[in-house]
Amino acid sequence: MVTSPEYRHVPTGTLAILAQRLGKVFASPTTWYRLVREFGWRRPRLRVHPAKPKVGLRTTRPDEACHIDTTVIRLLDGTKAYLHAVIDNFSRRILSWRVVETFSPANSVAILLEAAKGATTSDKPPSVIADGGVENVNSEVDELIERGVLHRVLAITELKFSNSMIEAWWRILKYQWLFLNNLDSVATIRRLVAFYVTEHNQRLPHSAFRGQTPHEMYYGTGDSVPDDLDTAKKAARLERLETNRALACEICDEEEEPASDPAAA
Repeated sequence: MVTSPEYRHVPTGTLAILAQRLGKVFASPTTWYRLVREFGWRRPRLRVHPAKPKVGLRTTRPDEACHIDTTVIRLLDGTKAYLHAVIDNFSRRILSWRVVETFSPANSVAILLEAAKGATTSDKPPSVIADGGVENVNSEVDELIERGVLHRVLAITELKFSNSMIEAWWRILKYQWLFLNNLDSVATIRRLVAFYVTEHNQRLPHSAFRGQTPHEMYYGTGDSVPDDLDTAKKAARLERLETNRALACEICDEEEEPASDPAAA
């Protein structure tokens, strides 16, 4: 019954009771679970999932593509604050951000314009990966597209990949920093986000860049960092090896001491 396709839709605990009602097996669900585990019986529940991309969109230079999104942060008194941000795909650098008390599509336009001001020179406008929310699909953003300021790509709709890069940063920002503090006002959130954006951009090395920070990747100033870290790690490894070899336990010290001369005693 455990391995039969006829009962594959029945949970194991329910299957134990069903077997009793059918007069086939009288055993407790705990016994069923134990036997399934001991004999390695596999329930015929193979689910066919659509293939998911393992690697998202990857660019080759700064300002080739960026991601924009909005997240909601709840304050201690139950009110909400809205955080808008733009992240560069190539360097993971936060290009612009804004914390506001009310939700408005104009905020997306403002941070897109701010991000465009500091963009590197390019012969074509950068692509902006966004979801289909009203903050990203509206007449004001459409005007930026028509003016050639940017090119919009809707996640999932026009692109097979989701807007996961900015969403991953939301999780890190919230659970590694914001939720460790008392979010009592919008001003507090704005101060905390400003601190963490600086940390993320300029101080914290990113695991994808072999020790470089997003700021160094964006401006190309950290090319020597991976080699410097490799050299420092090799030196530290050799120093640790020499230190360990120089150490000796008390037993070894006693064995190395010369035996006393019985005649002299």
